[in-house]
This record gives sequence, structure tokens and C-alpha cells, in this order.
Amino acid sequence: MRNLKNVRLAEVELHSKLPLTATAWDTASDSIICTFGPEAENQVIELRRKRHDVVYTSPASQEDFETIASWDAPSPLPDLPCDQVLSLQYFADNLTTILVLQGGDIIIVREDAQPGEDKIEILGSVDVGISAAAWSPDEELLAITTRANTLLYMTREFENVAEISFSPEDLKLSRHVSVGWGKKETQFQGKRAKALRDPTMPEKVDEGKFSSFDDSRTTITWRGDGAYVAVNSVETGVRRVIRVYSREGILDSVSEPVDGLEGALSWRPSGNLIAGIQRLDDRIDVVFFERNGLRHGQFTLRLSEEERQTWASDIYLNWNIDSTVLAVEWVSDVSHGSTTSPDDYGVVGVIDGRILKLTPLRLSGVPPPMAHCEINVDSNIVDVAFSHSGARIAVLTTDGFSIFSWPLKTRPVPTPLLESSHPLPQTPNSRPRQVAVLNDNEVFILLHDGPNRRIERMRLDTRESSMSYMISPEEQVQSMITNIQYDKLWISKSSLKTKGTTYLQGILSTEELEISAFDTAPAVEVQWASSTYISNDQDIIVSMTRTGALYANRRLLAKNCTSFILTPAHIIFTTTQHLLKFVHITNVEDMEVPADTPETDERCRSIERGGRIVTVTPSNFAVTLQMPRGNLETIYPRALVLAGIRTFIDAKEYRSAYLACRSQMVDMNILHDYAPQQFMENVPLFITQVKRVDYIDEFLSRLKEEDVSQTLYKDTLKLSKAEADAAAKAGVNAAGPLKSSKDSKINRICDAFLVALKNKMDTNLQNVVTAHVCKFPPDLDSGLQLVADLRVRNPAQAEEAIEHMCFLTDALHLYKNALGLYDLELTLLVAQQAQMDPREYLPFLRKLQTLPELRRQYEIDNYLARSAKALKHLHALEAFDEVKQYAVKHSLYREALELYKYQAEQLREMTLLYADYLYSQNDYQEAAIAYESLGIYDEAYKSYQIAHRWRESLYCALMVPLSPTELETHASNLATTLVEEDKDYLSAAQIQADHLKNYPAAATLFCRASQFADATRILAINGLQDRIPELVDNGLAEAMGSTTDFLADCKAQLNAQVPRIDELREKRLTDPLAFFGGDPSLDAAAGGVDIPDNVSLAPTDASTAAGRTMFTRYTGGTNMTRRTSKTRRREERKRAAGRKGTVYEEEYLVNSVRRLIERVNSTFDETTSLIEGLLRRGMRERAVAVEKALQEVLGLCSSAIEDVFDTPAEDQQKQPEDSEQGPGEQTASAVGGDAVFLESIYAGQKRAAPVMKEFKKLALLG
Repeated sequence: MRNLKNVRLAEVELHSKLPLTATAWDTASDSIICTFGPEAENQVIELRRKRHDVVYTSPASQEDFETIASWDAPSPLPDLPCDQVLSLQYFADNLTTILVLQGGDIIIVREDAQPGEDKIEILGSVDVGISAAAWSPDEELLAITTRANTLLYMTREFENVAEISFSPEDLKLSRHVSVGWGKKETQFQGKRAKALRDPTMPEKVDEGKFSSFDDSRTTITWRGDGAYVAVNSVETGVRRVIRVYSREGILDSVSEPVDGLEGALSWRPSGNLIAGIQRLDDRIDVVFFERNGLRHGQFTLRLSEEERQTWASDIYLNWNIDSTVLAVEWVSDVSHGSTTSPDDYGVVGVIDGRILKLTPLRLSGVPPPMAHCEINVDSNIVDVAFSHSGARIAVLTTDGFSIFSWPLKTRPVPTPLLESSHPLPQTPNSRPRQVAVLNDNEVFILLHDGPNRRIERMRLDTRESSMSYMISPEEQVQSMITNIQYDKLWISKSSLKTKGTTYLQGILSTEELEISAFDTAPAVEVQWASSTYISNDQDIIVSMTRTGALYANRRLLAKNCTSFILTPAHIIFTTTQHLLKFVHITNVEDMEVPADTPETDERCRSIERGGRIVTVTPSNFAVTLQMPRGNLETIYPRALVLAGIRTFIDAKEYRSAYLACRSQMVDMNILHDYAPQQFMENVPLFITQVKRVDYIDEFLSRLKEEDVSQTLYKDTLKLSKAEADAAAKAGVNAAGPLKSSKDSKINRICDAFLVALKNKMDTNLQNVVTAHVCKFPPDLDSGLQLVADLRVRNPAQAEEAIEHMCFLTDALHLYKNALGLYDLELTLLVAQQAQMDPREYLPFLRKLQTLPELRRQYEIDNYLARSAKALKHLHALEAFDEVKQYAVKHSLYREALELYKYQAEQLREMTLLYADYLYSQNDYQEAAIAYESLGIYDEAYKSYQIAHRWRESLYCALMVPLSPTELETHASNLATTLVEEDKDYLSAAQIQADHLKNYPAAATLFCRASQFADATRILAINGLQDRIPELVDNGLAEAMGSTTDFLADCKAQLNAQVPRIDELREKRLTDPLAFFGGDPSLDAAAGGVDIPDNVSLAPTDASTAAGRTMFTRYTGGTNMTRRTSKTRRREERKRAAGRKGTVYEEEYLVNSVRRLIERVNSTFDETTSLIEGLLRRGMRERAVAVEKALQEVLGLCSSAIEDVFDTPAEDQQKQPEDSEQGPGEQTASAVGGDAVFLESIYAGQKRAAPVMKEFKKLALLG
């Protein structure tokens, strides 16, 4: 839906005595080489160069065209009255120009002739004359056709490398018969052969009849790569034929017969089509051929009968025949209407010759080439512009402009009506280029009239025209645009004196257009531009170059832009990465371009490959794109939808915001979360605007605790980059912690609605019920109490409320809640509305009706499994035996103890029952305390013994009291248990010393506990000094052996693991792909293997995850639960194993070193006590050995802390600065094994170094 727009027009009038006959481009000096002449009266050829700085002259002076050479060129052939230049080629590498003349001469003109060389030289001649000539695209081969029907190939040194004769036998060649597969009878053998067996073929088959305008000329055209050349010539007496030859001169194919085919021929540079001209009786077609000579479509030129007989009687496809040199530059642009609400109807106009096709895309999505309506005018349309409201259309034609009225607010939308027509000055050089409309009544037209270029202004209300701006001859006006507010006119221009495109700003006044310069445009040449402003004194020009660089004033926003459009809130553009991006319009310095992360950022969205923006309609949040194949696609980007919803909320238009959420599937919690305080203050306004009961119900039923304004729909305009980084580092869980019911967002909103609806019970009873049910947890009791009150005042409303509650929640659950209120009539009403089987509830309700109140309440609570409340009812009934049975049955001992805390006898009985229960549940310590509190020491000491509470057990055993033998046996059992099960040697030693009086055994146990001082003390006190060498020294020797073994193991582990950690980290820095287990094929691609760029090499999960968005976790997670949980468990096992060579090995080794250091710290006191004990017993050498081993291990631990746990700078800077996700968010978004992998990475980044205890060396050790 793009129109061609003329952005540059340079015209030089030639008033030379000789006609212009050929042109060539000098790329080295950026100038044009021209030949003038010869003609019959003056057979002279002049070779001239037009200076590149000549833009516009009228007429051109002699100095503007520098003469390179001039010579006489009489015709060498008797039947040729005047020679003709067939080919002009300039070679910039040696400053030579080659001319091929129809008379047969090939002439070289040297600008910088060397000694011994002529400036003008005839390199060769073809005696019979030349009919056509063309150089190959690489300028290495010249193809010449002679008047003797031969084709010559010549090199750049003019050596003849091939000579081919045209023969009628060539027409028998058919390269398009066989496709290499299938049966012979199914191959294409020409249209006549097909017509014999295909009844659908037309009766008339072209025979190659000549056109009445055929001038019998020959045309040569090369394919873009120079591999093939096509020759269009007349085969005498037969037909006009197109022959295709290879670069080696081999005939490749001939064209099929086409009636009326003329001599024009041009091969498309890409090489897939050859264009020619077919003249029929009533029309002229541009026809296309494939390389094999078969037809491949056509289109008709829109020419009247008069035009076909006059200037269109001789058509060329590659150069014009006017007496001027034209340089015209076009760009394709969409002519669309306003993008400002409420006038954003999405109006698009497509120029189709003299027809303007109009479509309001917001109202009618008609795809091209169709349109909603069409406007026909008398002349070819040049440009079209729309007014701000879209009610007026300005159509610029070659001879004037017309204003059409289009009432878009009328339904159905009618066809535009002609309002007025305005002719333009009709001079030979008048060229209207562009039209623009300000407001609804000011039309501006950019005109070229010979050397004069100006902008005309027409006021539609008064029909007064005036010149608004005259353009200097040194400047080229590229385009004339209005800003999106339609109150300023912008003029883009270029000049040879300045670099890039400059802008003029025109502000509309009563009498004239006030023009001023705009100084903050980019210093580059741009072709597309649009404008807006954020304040009266701050304008923004958004422009794009041909290479895709997008600028906002002078700031470069993107380098890969393919199309863009402006709205009052956004710059919207597409990229070569097939993304649609939104940039908030703020101060140019503060504009933030989103990264290529459509999964996490609402401002970036993936689109179909090659999509371009047609228009945008913010009123319905739509962006219309056109795909490469021409179809239209309307999308509703989340950024546009959310921007509209936020605008509605700011304006307190809650109904519009609600309907937008409803139609675009946006979480309705944003209505509250975007502006919570405003919403809570305007709940009555929300109810009044939304109005419909079912809409209010839907809103209340969709409430959740999550703050969607911080998770799903972060406001990227309000959230600064610093705040975004802080939020990312915090890594808060997306859903947030569960709040208590007191602080619950859901409950606060529901309570606010209940207050607002208090006096609207008649109209909004359903909403009141919904507000109760939708609380967290559901407040069913309040809802049922409301029904109970209504049952007295308005039974019909009560039934309606109960029916709605049954719809919102489980009927059986509601029935039980009603029963829990002890209101049997209400319970019966719920059961009836829930359509429960009367056999299920009527007998039970009748039974309850006959019981006393307390007994009835007990039965109800027992039925509802509310055991604690039922127990209270039994207590109120003073049925202690039932209380005991009920408490034992439902394990309600603590509740029963609380009920009988002031009744000693009942309290004792319940405590004993509770103690027995604790014992049965293996809670021996609690049971022992309960027994002891009741004075039941016999049970207490046994329970304490099982719980390994030896002090309490021995106390209770003494309180029984046990006999000395039983007490000794009990103490011995306790000591054995402490040694064998708890390894509590110190406690066992105390029992041996204090209760069993076995001092040697106590000393041995003290040594095993590394309490060597206590061992010597206990032996000395009891007169066993002679046993010290035997017991203590042996204990020291055993402790030294185990300690040295432990220290040796620690040393070996550190020496093995720390270097491995360093090796892994070096590998991660130098080759992260190999470290993290990347795809080996990527390494192959890096090594030069050619891998197509449209083939994904990523694993399946990564490939499919690329299409996921930030909302997918709410819609696509259910089906993946089982698979992701399985992969997570498998990955967690891999992580825990830390096998060598896996990505988890480093984390495993680091944790292993940490645990080792913690073990060394835990044995520090024991080792110190061992060293002191060895010194006390005179074993200095052994003490030195232990101390040395300890020092070595401590040194290795300190080095390991520095090497392993000090976070390097590379790790600290691992996250990019522009990351918008914190570790918590990324881990939360990942699933399965990926989540385990991310957890391991972030766990490594957050590691804290352990602290080593300080070792104070004894002075005696030196």
C-alpha cells in the first residue's frame, strides 16, 4: 500500500545545436558523459561532461558542459544518411570512452592520452554496419549485432572471441520441452501441441505477427550477472524473436511467438524476467519472458488512444527520448491519515494511475489491490494528503489538485464527494510534486516550474492562493510533511554546500507561513521523516535513511529500521530482525530503545518476516502491517494496548479501560494495580461507569494478589532505567509472597465494593454476593448471613442470592457452611437451590431439629469435622467421659487441657492420656516430662532413657527409688548408649565417674573426648596416678593418629580440588561455550563451515522458547508441568553428584572446599587440646609434628579462601548493564532443568567466603 513520492528532481534544459544522443555515468567524478549529434544537417559528434555541481540551469551554459572531444562523423554506408551512436561506455579506470556507431565504427576517446596515442581513434569497423551493441555488466565483453544478422563477442581489447549467425533454424530450438522427469507425452511441447489435447486452451494461439509500429530495430540486453545475453531481432518474413545466448556464444533458447512484439527489451537485473513490449489493437502490454523463452505474465499500460498514436508509438524500456537530461529520485511511502485519537480512522490512500483507492482500516480492513472506495480523476495522480480529521482529501494531479469531502463518521461510510477543483499553472516545465494539508482548510503544494521552485498555499475557506516559500536555485527540496498534530509544516531540503538533510519549520499564521530553521536535524541524508512535539518549544523530527538508520533529531535510535510511524505517545518501527518496537516519546536524550527481547519487554514484539508498517490506530490499539506478498495483517501490540488502558485509567474512564482489558485479554487487575489509591477512592465511579452487573462480577472474580503493574505489565515509561536495574537485582518473585487476609489486596477491594454497594442492594445484589465469595479466603459466612437477613425481608431476593452463590462456589461446600451457622432453615434453602437429593439431607435435618441446642451444635460440628468446636460443646454439656473419648479419638489433648485448666482432677486425667499418646507417637521426651509432672517416675525415667536424657533419667530413677543393683545397671546402660549411639564420650565419662565410680573407664572416655586434663585429674584425685602412663598416654597416641590422618586427608583434598577449580574457571573465561556444554555445530560454524542463517542450531527447548512471551507462563505452563518436574529432578541429581566434566563440577568442588574448611574449624579445639596434652606428657616431637601438619592445612585453607571464594571482577560484571531481569526473575521464568542450571549459576555468584579460626602457636614449640 505504498505510493511513489518524488523526493528529488534535477532538470537541465539543453539548448544545444546538436541533439543529445547518448549518456553514460562517470562514477569516479560523479558526473554524466553525454554525446551530442550527429544529425543529417550537421554530421558532428561532441563528447561532453556535465559537472556534478550543476543542479539547475535555464538554459545550460557552455561552461556547465565541459567538452571532452569533437569530430566529424560522416556516414560510411550509402544507405545510411546519418550515423547514430548505438552505445556509449565510459571506463573510469583508464579515463576512456568507447562509442559504437551504427555505421560500423568503434571509436575510443582518451581524456588523458599518453605519448604515441591519439585522443580519438577508430579501433575497428564492421563493414556491413552495426544494428545494436551492449557491454556486459562487468565491462569485460561487448556484444554487437551486425546488419548481416550476426552476433559478435569482443573483449575489452576488441578481440573477436565469438561470431554467431542468426538463422531461421534457430527458431526450431526448444529448451523448454523436457523438465528431466515424467513421461514424454506430459512434457510441454508448445502451445499448439497442448491445444490439440487440452480443451481449455484458447482457440487463438499467437503466431508472431508484426506490430504496425515495428521499426525493425535490434535490441541487446545482458542479465545482471553477465552470464547470458538476450537479442531481440526480426527474423525476416517470419516473426520477431528473442534469442538468449550464453557468455560463450551458445544459443540457449528462443522465445515463443508473440503477436505484436516490438523491439524494446530489458533484462531484469536479478535475472528472472525479460521485459518486452507487445502492441495490440486496443492496448499496449509490457510482457515478460523467462530465460527459456516462455511467457511469464504481463501488465497493461494505462494509455489513451491518442497517447498510443503519438508519444507512445515508440517505446523504450531503458532510456527516454526527450531533449532533457532528467535525474529523478523516488521513495515509496504510505499515504495515511491521522494517528491521533479520535481521528485515527486508519485512512490509507493508494495511487493507481488516475484512480485513488481509499480504505479506512479501522472501519474496514479491505486488503489490496481492492479498496473500500475509489476516486476517479481526469489526470494521473501525483500525490495525496489527508486533513487532520480525515474529512477532506487533497488529490494532486499533473494539472491541478482537487478537494474531496469524506464524512467518516457517517455509517455506512460513503464514497468521497468532489468539493472543489483547482487548476495549476500550465507551463511546459511545470511539475507538481507533493501536497500537504494543515488542519482542515490549508493546502500546500510543492511545485517545480523550470528554474523556479516554490510552495503554494491555498485557503479552502476563502479559496485564496499565495506563494508561501520560494526555494533558492542551490537547494533541492526533498519533501514537505506535516507533523502528526497537523499544525506545522516541515520542509526537508539538501544542498551541495551542506552535508545531509536540513529542515525548515513552517508555523501557520493568518497571512503567511512563518518559516524558521531547525538546527537539531541529523547530518545525514534522509528520505523518510515525520514530526511531533512534546511541548510548544520542543519539536522532534524522526527520520530514516535508505540504509535503515532511524534518528530522533540528531540521536541515532536504530541502525536496522525498515519502516516507522509516529503517534502522540510512541515512535513505532520495524527492524530487519522482524521485530516491532515502541519508543516512548519523551525528551530525545531520555528515549530508551528496547532490546531485542520480545519475551520480557512489552515494547518489543515479533512480527512476520518482512512486515512493514502501513498505519496505526491508537483508538483501537491496532497496528496494520503489510507483508512482502502484499497481504495485510492487523495486530494489537501489548505496548499499545497497555498505553491505551493506562490513559483511560489516568482519565478515570474505567468503563473504556475495562472493555479494553476484556477485548484484549489483559489481566483486569491492572485497573487497580496501575493506580491503587485512585482506584480505591473511585470505586463508586467504577461501579457507575461499568454499570453492568455481569461486568462488575467478572472484575471481582478475576482479582488476585499479584501486582500485575510490577510483574506482567511494568510501565516502561514511568520506570526509569535505574529503577529497572534495582528491581532486577532484587529478584523478587513474580507472584510475590502470600499476604494475610488482613493485608490482602483482594479483601480490600471487595470490602470497598461492599461499602459502595451498601445502598444498591436492589440492583447490585449479585455483586454484593460476589464480593463476599471472591474474598481470600471466601467469606461464605457473611454471604449466607446476608441471605438469612434477606429471607426475612425479601424471600425472592434471598433465593436469587443463594442461586448466585451456588453458581460461584461448590454447592456442597456452601451447604456445609450454611449448616455451620446452625440455621437449619437457611441450610434447607441452600440444599434446595443446590438441587441436592432430599434423601441426603432431610432425615439428617429432621434429626437435628429434635435435639437440644448444645447437643444439636455438637452434632453439626462433628458432622462438619470441626472437632475443636464440637469438643467445646461437649465441655459445655459437662459430659467429661464423652470429652475424654472424643479427645482421644480426634487427638484433641491440648484443646481438652485448655478447657479443664481450672479443674485439677479432670486436668490430671487428661494429662495422663496425653502422656500415653505422646509415648505412642515416639515423642519420649515430651511424654517423660508429662509423666514426671504427674509424679509417675517409673514411666518417666524409662521415657527419659529412650530420649537419651541421662541426667533426667537418673534423677527419676533415684526418685522411684530403684535398688542399687538396678540403679547401677540403669547407669551402665545409659553410658553404653551415649558411647555407642551418640558418641557423647564426655557425658558417658561423667556417668562412669559419678555413678559407677569406674575411674579408669572414665579417664579413657575423657581421652576419647579430647579432654586430657580431665582424664589426668580424675585419676589423680582417686589415687590412680600410676595408671596415667597406661591410660592417658595411650589415649594421646590414638588421638594423634586420627588427627594426623584427618589433616593428611584435608591436605590431599585441597591440593587436588583447588587447582581443578582454577582450571575450570579459566576454561569458562576462554571457552564459555565448551564449559557450559554448547552445541558443537556452533564451533564448526565458527571454523568456516557454511551453515544457513535461516536454520536454527539451538536445541528444541531453546528454539520453541524464542516464540514465548512474558505472558506465556500464564497460558502455556500446564501441559509442561509433568515433563519439567521430571527434568528438574534429573538435573538436581546431576547437580548433587557434581560429576567431573559436567557444568556442575565447579559448584560441587567449591562446596566441598567450604565443607572441608568448616570441618577443620570444628576440630580446631580438639587439635589444640591434643597438642597441649602431648606437651604436658613430654611428647614434644609428636606435638611439633601435629602442630606442623595443622599449620600446613591452615595455610592451604587460607589460600583456598582467597582463590576459591574471592569473587573476580569478571563474575561481578557478568550480567549486562542493560539487563532488565534479575536472578530471581530469570530463575522463576525458567523451568525444569534450565531452572536448576540458573540456580547453580546464581548460587555461585552469591557465594560468601568462610572464616578461618585463628591458631595461636604455643611458645614451647618455638
